[in-house]
Amino acid sequence: MAEKEGAKVGAEEMEEREREGEAEEVEVKFRLFDGSDIGPIRCNAAATTVAALKDRVVADWPKDKSIIPKTANDVKLISGGKILENDKNVAQCRAPFGDLPSNAITMHVVVQPSSAKSKPGEVQVFTL
Repeated sequence: MAEKEGAKVGAEEMEEREREGEAEEVEVKFRLFDGSDIGPIRCNAAATTVAALKDRVVADWPKDKSIIPKTANDVKLISGGKILENDKNVAQCRAPFGDLPSNAITMHVVVQPSSAKSKPGEVQVFTL
């Protein structure tokens, strides 16, 4: 119960900071499918959108990987177990975690190339 109250207080505090226009700088690193990282990069939590982070991931993607996203639409960012929406900013996506440093965020990157996505009502079959 105390954890939920702490999370609520943390979320309310972040919303208040956002309303007051505080430029909170955060450090974001991106964990790739093979365990390697991109970053960390520093950004303004209230001003940086998930879409901008995806663009950065595509631009900084290591060229030696077997899977390479072509566009930001091929990338999904996950933080705190949730897929992040493009129109949200970093401050809105952060989950408060008690004693962890408030300026460090690790986001997991999933690459789903556009050609692999199925259309509504379409079934994909993969064979081994």
